[in-house]
Amino acid sequence: MADLLIPAIGESITEVTLTQWLVEDGSYVNEGDLLCEIESDKATLEMPSEFSGVIKIMAEDGSELEIGAKIGEIDTEAQAVVSAPVPKKEETPKEKKEAPATESKPYPSPAAGKIMREKGVDPSQVQGSGKDGRITKEDAVKAKGTPQKAKVEEVEGPPSGGRVVREEKMTRLRKTIAKVLVDAKNTTAMLTTFNEVDMFPVMEVRKKYKESFKEKHNIGLGFMSFFTKASTMALKLYPGVNGQIEGDKLIYHDYADVGIAVSTPKGLVVPVVRNAESMSFAQIEKRILELALKARDGKITLEEMRGGTFTITNGGVFGSMLSTPIINLPQSGILGMHNIVQRPMAINGQVVIRPVMYIALSYDHRIVDGRESVGFLKTVKELIEDPHRMLLDV
Repeated sequence: MADLLIPAIGESITEVTLTQWLVEDGSYVNEGDLLCEIESDKATLEMPSEFSGVIKIMAEDGSELEIGAKIGEIDTEAQAVVSAPVPKKEETPKEKKEAPATESKPYPSPAAGKIMREKGVDPSQVQGSGKDGRITKEDAVKAKGTPQKAKVEEVEGPPSGGRVVREEKMTRLRKTIAKVLVDAKNTTAMLTTFNEVDMFPVMEVRKKYKESFKEKHNIGLGFMSFFTKASTMALKLYPGVNGQIEGDKLIYHDYADVGIAVSTPKGLVVPVVRNAESMSFAQIEKRILELALKARDGKITLEEMRGGTFTITNGGVFGSMLSTPIINLPQSGILGMHNIVQRPMAINGQVVIRPVMYIALSYDHRIVDGRESVGFLKTVKELIEDPHRMLLDV
């Protein structure tokens, strides 16, 4: 018998939430099969089995557990094939004739079992192609069935115009987000400065090189790479925005590990693009896409979210016109991008219609002065409005 314990997943993490089991109590699992999902205050991780055998579940979905807590056991002596029980009493010839023949049925893998339950497939009707006839994930995917429908209780609905209240437990990630944001508001001298950017030059560059860029690098050319590159260049001129306070010390960085805020179904996470200052536009785009997909699929690791020195958040993708983003502690600056709207602008004495984005920089006034914050944002604006400067580094 082997114990299943919550593993250590980070130096500062002492508790996790067992969000859901991926296997059923009493099912057979192989070494390496995914058993359950556990959620820390930064990410959701899948816990694989270290042993093969029949599992006994000892913790419920939604349980909050300390690192090292026991959540189940695996009977490593159990076999993957279960035989029908042998009758104890002596049977009459008639009973023997009618009794079903002893048969064995291999257990489906955890992933296969989950798929078959969702599809409404009877495992006994599926021919397994795995070892000893075990039903694999591929077998379950190919199997045809009727999706199971949730049972709906008939209850008297609320009257027309009624008021319904829905109560939901906060996830550990949401609790952590709430705590960090409140701490940032309460422990920093946070201030926000704004500017507007004429996006026409960047949009013209994208229009001209979009197809050739994608053909060569197999990735789209988005606005985020322009703002990331512009931010790294501005951080070199105004290092305080790339610094942080540690006790009574000011810490400055000669590199730019840029966090990109990503909205996921479970909350906001900030994966980090490391050494963004030395990356090309294509490298930045590829890394951002890779991290964003991992974050949205719940596959992001703690290491991929640690140690950022500056953050960029893009509320414009949701239609935000203007906002005051909150600093991502212990950083001292965060750049907010917003939606692009056609607005009248005065250019060379003429009023013209241009695609304009409002940008915002929230900063910790304890380490960043007004001159630095305004200078940083002005530099980003100038680089975006003349993107060729980023290629020439001037």
